[in-house]
Amino acid sequence: PRPHPTIRVRPLSSTETRRGDQQVVHSLGDGAIHVSAARHDATFGFSAVFDAGASQEAVFEGSGMRQLVELAIDGFSCTVFAFGQTGSGKTYTLMGPLAQSDTQPAAPALLGLMQRSFTCLLEQSRSRGSDLALSASYLEIYNEQIRDLLSPGPPCSLPLRWSKTRGFYVENQLSVEFDSLETIVSLLLQGSQRRRTSAHALNRHSSRSHALLTILIRSRAHHPIMWVLQAGACPGKQGTLCFVDLAGSERVKETGSSGELSVEANSINRSLLALGHCISLLAKSRGKRTHIPYRDSKLTRLLARSLGGSGVTLMVACISPSSRCLSETLSTLHYASRARRVTTRP
Repeated sequence: PRPHPTIRVRPLSSTETRRGDQQVVHSLGDGAIHVSAARHDATFGFSAVFDAGASQEAVFEGSGMRQLVELAIDGFSCTVFAFGQTGSGKTYTLMGPLAQSDTQPAAPALLGLMQRSFTCLLEQSRSRGSDLALSASYLEIYNEQIRDLLSPGPPCSLPLRWSKTRGFYVENQLSVEFDSLETIVSLLLQGSQRRRTSAHALNRHSSRSHALLTILIRSRAHHPIMWVLQAGACPGKQGTLCFVDLAGSERVKETGSSGELSVEANSINRSLLALGHCISLLAKSRGKRTHIPYRDSKLTRLLARSLGGSGVTLMVACISPSSRCLSETLSTLHYASRARRVTTRP
């Protein structure tokens, strides 16, 4: 199958409306989206397009996220990642409002793809009556350093290794078992609060790192003879559900970044460029495909299996409808169009 790029257009912000920005992005229905501005007139087609009026629930149901959860339970390696310009609504789409915590939960209608997927996962595991073991790990890639968001104490850099059996993996990463919605949501919120964010001209809460939350779903095979002979050591399925919140692409001139913010921006843009390069090469037919440079960044190494290997991938491209963001919006739409042509073998 191919990845399913889904487009989400956020509303114009109060700043953009006050400034008099024009809305240059329009949904045409049936997965078509039109961009119209001076010297630019283009129509793109995707599996689904959600405009500014779409609810969080509509995005969850219409993007195929529920089916992705079911595939993960069935033993597949599944990934959803949100990408787009800084301030385009990636973290909101995945998590919901930023101002939420264990003591101040978000309104149910505003919860993002992650919390809705957790609910779906736990409901499915109970309804199937299977013996599922669930565990979660959460890390960020900040300035090309991998840091564990669940380990207590100040974040320290973890090594990225490679083996023939596992592919690329993070050594000494903490994995926490959970069996309730409260526990996994608490882990998500604790980890997210430790993630690096900063304010700049385009976004008051700009993510300065790529974040990956991975849920491992292990199920034991129930075969009576095997159960007696091996005392519980039955072979079983193992699936993963990985949520990737990419830091937003940004132009330093637009964000007004300097010093440490500028260093972060360059690091973010380099890793996103490496990701885009891998996607462009994967989109070519197998006969014309050259070596895929996954090793160019830590992000592409960790996403290697999801992008071009044995995974099932959902991509959510978040864009601003503002005329001021036209260049970045077109770049994101072209990026998603290329991703449509990638074929994986789950």
